Amino acid sequence: MSDLDVQDWAVDALGALAHETRLAVFRLLVKAGPEGMIAGAIAEHQRVPPSTMSHHLSTLERAGLVQSERESRLIHYRADYPAMRRLLMFLMQDCCQGAPEMCGDLLSGLTCDPTPPQNA
Repeated sequence: MSDLDVQDWAVDALGALAHETRLAVFRLLVKAGPEGMIAGAIAEHQRVPPSTMSHHLSTLERAGLVQSERESRLIHYRADYPAMRRLLMFLMQDCCQGAPEMCGDLLSGLTCDPTPPQNA
């Protein structure tokens, strides 16, 4: 993928995340882990009508941030972790300007809560 292609993809991904509900859904799916969640549970958790949630999930999927898999009548959604890493790397690639100590403590502010969301 060329630098321009990566930048175009990053703009699409960031645009998809630039909505309160979609950002919340993406974070929920990241927290849910590789198991992901079914669309109905996501809609219920976010208190959004299923048809509206379908639109948001489609936008995230088109942007390459989530993946879906049909299981009978249900659609299961998962965060695309490699895409999330690619987006984070894109955002961070120029931050250090040759001085990695500038970003060295970036991860120290993160706390990982292993509790999966309800209705996963």
